[in-house]
Amino acid sequence: MKELVVRSVEGGVEEHSFVYHGHNFSLPFIHLQWFADDDDAGGRTEEPTEHKLQRLREEGQVVKSQELVGALTLFLPALVLLFLAPSMLRTCVEMIRFFFLRATELDPTKDGVIAAVFFRYLARLALPVLAVAVFSALFSNIVQVGFLFTTKPLTPDFTKVLPKLGKFFKQMFSIDGLYNFFKSMVKMAIIGGVAYLLIRSDINKLLNLQKAGLWLGLTTVASLAIRMLIICALLMLIISIPDYMFQRWRFRERNKMSRQEIKEEMKMYEADPQIQGRIRQRFRDLLKQNLGATVPRADVVVTNPTHLAIALEYNQQTMPGPMVTAIGADEMAARIREIAQANGVPLVEDKPLAWALFRDTDVGDIIPDSYWNAVAAILTKVWRLNETRRLARGLSA
Repeated sequence: MKELVVRSVEGGVEEHSFVYHGHNFSLPFIHLQWFADDDDAGGRTEEPTEHKLQRLREEGQVVKSQELVGALTLFLPALVLLFLAPSMLRTCVEMIRFFFLRATELDPTKDGVIAAVFFRYLARLALPVLAVAVFSALFSNIVQVGFLFTTKPLTPDFTKVLPKLGKFFKQMFSIDGLYNFFKSMVKMAIIGGVAYLLIRSDINKLLNLQKAGLWLGLTTVASLAIRMLIICALLMLIISIPDYMFQRWRFRERNKMSRQEIKEEMKMYEADPQIQGRIRQRFRDLLKQNLGATVPRADVVVTNPTHLAIALEYNQQTMPGPMVTAIGADEMAARIREIAQANGVPLVEDKPLAWALFRDTDVGDIIPDSYWNAVAAILTKVWRLNETRRLARGLSA
């Protein structure tokens, strides 16, 4: 007789007990939820917005391939070592000769010359390589993320000191964990393969080094090592290209947003529609109260001719279309006509257009597309009339 009993255990582990002919066999079972990817939780199906990407950048979360940083930091200093190796070797010989010739003359406990000379030689040997390494690290980061300085990633997070077992398994068997494992295996294979091929090609030289002099042995091993460094660094640079593409894809996947998050962000950055309505209403009130400044700037005032008056202004460089700068009925219309006549703004009688604009627009509005043809005909007539008057004044002068 066989029987399967499943019992939940704290921490996300299930214990599977098999009863077979009266014997109990227990087998711990790791819950598959540990291996689930949290990035797809919560219905995050939308691409991250520019606001979120900017916020992540300010926090130090950017797309970056560490393989590119490591490859450049290995490749450029290796090139420096390759080109400066003769001069560095001469410096080493000079340093050894200096100290051996003065070994019986200088007292390191009393004479500060020894320390000064030592650090001077050390700087000549190490500074070129160190400077190029620092430049490589900075350049590889700037190329990927631009100029960015933030201390947010350095802030300690004590919640990560003792990670939960379930979270550990999730990270280990997640897409990122499996990808990093595969990438590490590829890097090990590359380094091992390059080392094997180079050593195999020079195996006869290496076996005969026991019979060679010190100088030949040193140059042979150094040549092998520098070739190995440069070839491995070049192969790492090739790997960094798909790695960067993968990191870019995973970054956007991890930071996807739900539709609710996008709506909340829009409310935060683009303001509530009610607030925008109040702002527009306040703007209209200010324009209505300032007829003395807005009406003189108008290109034309469309009238009813006595009950309505609508002032229109159109600047082709700054406005998407003719804008209503003043609108009024009865006493307000009379006031608009009075200001327009005093400032030479043309009055055009068009009853249907005046009623339509009065009904469908307000101060500060761009006129609807359906009225553009009618308004364009009026503005063209007005501008032509103004040009004729200007020319006439110029001829009379």
